[in-house]
Amino acid sequence: MTNFSEQQKQLKIQKGIRQAEDKLVEAIHTALNNTSSYGQLEESQFRNLVRVADTTESVEVIKNFLLYQVGKDKKWGRGENSLALTIIKDMEDKIKNIAREIKRESDADELNPIWIELIRRYLGYGARYLVYKNKGEV
Repeated sequence: MTNFSEQQKQLKIQKGIRQAEDKLVEAIHTALNNTSSYGQLEESQFRNLVRVADTTESVEVIKNFLLYQVGKDKKWGRGENSLALTIIKDMEDKIKNIAREIKRESDADELNPIWIELIRRYLGYGARYLVYKNKGEV
């Protein structure tokens, strides 16, 4: 494969990711708007999740961190309707499906780098929205 075709592939991947941003924002807004699914979640706790996502290439590590948070306290919620499990479901379903579509359309070799980038953006948008939910919402 030539360097040019690899660049073309990367451009298609980035374009697909940018085009999926509205879906990511909508998904995390939906999760965070269901305030009955979690407790008094602080921005710093959500930012810790973002940091974990930024420092790994593993979706399983991100899920493991979320489950650890659920075990620590009730701020991430409890049970199947918890915010933590909603985020995991979004990662496994909505975000993974978007990643598969981008992979297919770009003819990318691997799914995981696309999937991880989408998850990072989803969580980043969530961190911002949580600040609004906690401090800016009237």
